[in-house]
Amino acid sequence: MENLSKLMDVARSNIGFLLICVGIIAAVILSAYAAEAAIAKKRGVPRKNSKLKVRRLTIIAMLSAISIVLMLFEIPLGFLPSFYKIDLSELPVIIGAFTLGPVAGVVIEFVKIFLNLLITGTQTMFVGELANFLIGCAFVIPASFIYYMKKGKKSAIIGLATGTVVMVVAGCVLNAFVLLPKYAEVFQMPLDALIEMGTEKNAGIKGMFTFVVLAVAPFNLIKGSAVSIITVAIYKKISHILKGE
Repeated sequence: MENLSKLMDVARSNIGFLLICVGIIAAVILSAYAAEAAIAKKRGVPRKNSKLKVRRLTIIAMLSAISIVLMLFEIPLGFLPSFYKIDLSELPVIIGAFTLGPVAGVVIEFVKIFLNLLITGTQTMFVGELANFLIGCAFVIPASFIYYMKKGKKSAIIGLATGTVVMVVAGCVLNAFVLLPKYAEVFQMPLDALIEMGTEKNAGIKGMFTFVVLAVAPFNLIKGSAVSIITVAIYKKISHILKGE
């Protein structure tokens, strides 16, 4: 209850940014629906019956729970600023997206972020949570879309590789133009101070461009690659269980 009360106080004090977050999340969900509609049209997938909907909800709930647990275990990278820590919470998200489609992946991503907010609150006025959601979806939506268009190991690898590239590009653009400036505003510190935290780890970081190229891009590349490799290794082994086959 205490975390929820603090969360509501933060929401009231930052209502403008929160409304922007809601609009962005709605746009992402709509894009996932559009991707799934394109998949259904191409493959002639029939409408899901009530039994499948129940299984779908069960899988989403289970994978969301696993994702929030994995999110609590963060791994710092010594060559990056301390606020960049890797976790494997995208693994259940992409498995859910491969099993059920892009929309399910976005829903699991959202539930993961929402539950984390309820459990730990926010230290970044929702900026960090929005970043996690957007960059996670930048990976999940293209990866699952490509996989669903023609299911198979090859398309899974292509999809995961594409999702990783999109995540890296999205992470760089969002950090440069939205997230890092917003972080500086939230923490009431000069933007240069954040960049200097990167310079302390890598002397090659001298400005925003080198920060996103030498810090943000490697971070997302490592995370996307790790999740992709594990997904390829385990997905087929557990997909039959999730599908009840």
